[in-house]
Amino acid sequence: MQNINFLKENAPSFIFKNKIIIKKWMEKVMANYGFHHFEIAFVFSNDEYILNINQKYLQHDFYTDIITFDYSSKTTIESEIYISIDRVKENAKTLNNTFSNEFNRVLIHGILHLCGLKDKTKTEEKAMRNAENEALILLEKMLQKKQ
Repeated sequence: MQNINFLKENAPSFIFKNKIIIKKWMEKVMANYGFHHFEIAFVFSNDEYILNINQKYLQHDFYTDIITFDYSSKTTIESEIYISIDRVKENAKTLNNTFSNEFNRVLIHGILHLCGLKDKTKTEEKAMRNAENEALILLEKMLQKKQ
């Protein structure tokens, strides 16, 4: 089983570019962590949709860029990942980053969590940022190869 799906819910203007390369990139990153079996659904939506999920399932009353529901086993990744396109756009502006770069960082952040990386402590957060940066470099190489 190797499946990654991208769905839109309440994000009509969002256009997802480079889907095929992004999928291959995620597969490579997961393989680097020893995962070759996966079933992942990414749902791209707006702030209100994500806030509702946050309130309903996590009892959190705030906006967030990503929510990951992890149903994985030791050998197989299974997950639903919800991403607020509104939050990604806002965070990109705040961080003086491009939307594309911030979007890809959020995507891989979710994948890295599923691969076992955490970001609760300063040490874990630093390791997560390093892994994100390495993955983003890999994606850049894959995108350049496409041209």
